[in-house]
Amino acid sequence: MQSAVAAARRNGFARFVYQLAACMLLPIAFGCVTKGTYDEVVSERDQLAVARRDLENSVEKLTAANRSLTAERVVLIDENEDLRISTERNEREVVNLTRVKSQLAESLETTEALLAIRSAEIEKMRSSYDGLISDLENEVASGQIQIEQLRTGLTLNLSEEILFPSGSAALNAGGKAVLTKVSRRLVELPHTIEVEGHTDNVPVARRYPSNWELAAARASSVVRLMIEQGVQPERLKVVSRAEFAPIASNETAEGRAKNRRIEIQLDAPIDDPAETSEAEDSTPEPGSQAPESDTRAPAATDAEGPPAP
Repeated sequence: MQSAVAAARRNGFARFVYQLAACMLLPIAFGCVTKGTYDEVVSERDQLAVARRDLENSVEKLTAANRSLTAERVVLIDENEDLRISTERNEREVVNLTRVKSQLAESLETTEALLAIRSAEIEKMRSSYDGLISDLENEVASGQIQIEQLRTGLTLNLSEEILFPSGSAALNAGGKAVLTKVSRRLVELPHTIEVEGHTDNVPVARRYPSNWELAAARASSVVRLMIEQGVQPERLKVVSRAEFAPIASNETAEGRAKNRRIEIQLDAPIDDPAETSEAEDSTPEPGSQAPESDTRAPAATDAEGPPAP
């Protein structure tokens, strides 16, 4: 027991000596500090360590945010470039659309003007149609003349029997009277006039080698009378169809009579802008008095009528 007490005393003394030595050595190295000061320093160190870790975390977050913003900036730059290109394209389209709008406005004005002209032509055509029906009432009623009003003009179908003697191209008195009425109406219109000669399939004799020449001669006789009545020659065209455009069967006398005919067709006006190029190609030289020949038929022979059979 006494040895234990003695040991404890020795240990306490040793600690005392150690503490005394530490107290004596610390002032030499650092200056003597109190335990409270030491604890404050340690506490500040710990706080600074925590603050440093917080700053490092903040730096990592800011670095990540910066990378994200950089990526977004690149995306925004690309989008801005796309927007610039799109804006330029839209501006060009606006310019083009403005030009197209102007062209359409001009085209609309032109179209309206042409429609006004065409409406006036249609009205004149209707008046001429009504006038022809009135002038040729008896012939229309008897079926010798058929008059059809089309969108672009008129078609008159005249039977051979009211115009020519059989096998002849010389107009008879009745034919001249009928065609004079028709011509006076056609003078008022701006349309081109195509006169087609048609025959049946019976071969001709005497003067004409074939139905081609007979049909051409008859159509030419009609054209000459129209010119005498004041129809402008440059509006006229002669066509021979011979027996190759029948409207009835040639197997019967009645059918052959229908096929022997003169058709007068009024086409689009010669001053129609849509037909200008074609009209320029087909219009005779100024001063020409001869009707235009058609390439679909052989050249017409002398149109003076032969002696009546």
